[in-house]
Amino acid sequence: MATVTDTVNAAEPRSALPAELEKSQVRKRAALMRRRASFRAGPELRVCVVGLGYIGLPTASLLGTKGCQVTGVDVSSEVVATINEGRIHIEEPDLDLMVKSAVQAGKLRASTTPVEADVYILAVPTPIAADKQPDLSMVQAAARSIAPVVGKGALVILESTSPVGTTETIVARELAAAGLVIGEDVFVAYCPERVLPGRILTELVENDRVVGGVGDTSTEVALEFYQSFVRGEVVGVDSRTAEMVKLAENSFRDVNIAYANELSMVCARAGVSVWEVIRIANRHPRVKILQPGPGVGGHCIAVDPWFIVASDPQGAKLIRAAREVNDAKPHWVIERVKQCAAKVREPVIACLGLTFKADVDDLRESPALDIVKELARERVGELLVVEPHLLFHPEFELVPVEEALSRANIVLVLVDHKPFKRIRREALHEKLLIDTRGLFL
Repeated sequence: MATVTDTVNAAEPRSALPAELEKSQVRKRAALMRRRASFRAGPELRVCVVGLGYIGLPTASLLGTKGCQVTGVDVSSEVVATINEGRIHIEEPDLDLMVKSAVQAGKLRASTTPVEADVYILAVPTPIAADKQPDLSMVQAAARSIAPVVGKGALVILESTSPVGTTETIVARELAAAGLVIGEDVFVAYCPERVLPGRILTELVENDRVVGGVGDTSTEVALEFYQSFVRGEVVGVDSRTAEMVKLAENSFRDVNIAYANELSMVCARAGVSVWEVIRIANRHPRVKILQPGPGVGGHCIAVDPWFIVASDPQGAKLIRAAREVNDAKPHWVIERVKQCAAKVREPVIACLGLTFKADVDDLRESPALDIVKELARERVGELLVVEPHLLFHPEFELVPVEEALSRANIVLVLVDHKPFKRIRREALHEKLLIDTRGLFL
């Protein structure tokens, strides 16, 4: 049975090759060139996207509108049924129109099982376990699910944010175990997403991308695929470098947010406004401090740095410290709410926002949601929860912002949604305000 080490080709040597080996390489290169035309997005390309969440569904619908024959795969039969009706289960600008268009054109269908395709894209969650170790079970399950249907000449791409080495040790290994030779029978690459919720459909096309193959030929094939629909520059590297690039990007952002969050706590203890300090400090030509918040959420920044820490716990000291600062910020906010609640006889707290960032419905790793849950668990007071981007939440009754402000004696700003920015200061008269987003400077 083939193994990854047997089948993954290193870069071709630059020295002269023996005549027979050189002919073999030429034949392989010629076969690759014949295949490459089939990897351009268009009517002849069959694509199977595994995981129909915030990345998988936009990617599947985008490729459908490019003419590809796309099958989206998800473990949820409800998600599959919703998409096959031309509807969506997540909120993202213009995604509903794109999905409806692709489904009605017969270019996108959803299924609970993978199908034979030319290109496979794995876009499944990679969460962190309770011990801060990466949970790659869904990547492995996705790779195993497609292995029986992957034919020779197919391209398999992992887009899930993953620790360095995942593409080789999980995806490529599962395919090699199925008897496929990596770099010859099947091409395997890693290409992380680089999109901002609320702008996903635009940034999938416009942003630069990094593509890393398991071997040079896999990189070339993956480059051909992404360059056919991405307007930004697509940079080719090896899979391990591409995996580290993604982790480095989000760890950089996490460290900078941690500085802002730590500064906000220092300023509060010093009795000065962190918002004013940052505003004035940023007038320095070489200073650009970010804005603090109640913590860090989302599927990337709150998770990815732990992948680096897990792989190098002794070396990643700054990255770990930043994660600890950002993970601690929600607890600091909770303590401030408790202090305010102790000042009133019957605390009624308007909790403004549950999502991890403004103007989205995404609750993944949301510090706002964690804060409200903890306040409810500790029974700090009556909670009036406002979240304009959700129609329903299983744990909290959602109320309109006007009702929450009229009844509350404590206002806790957790997310800077646009509707909250329109709140007039008179509505906050004689109320205790905890503003984690600086809306009411």
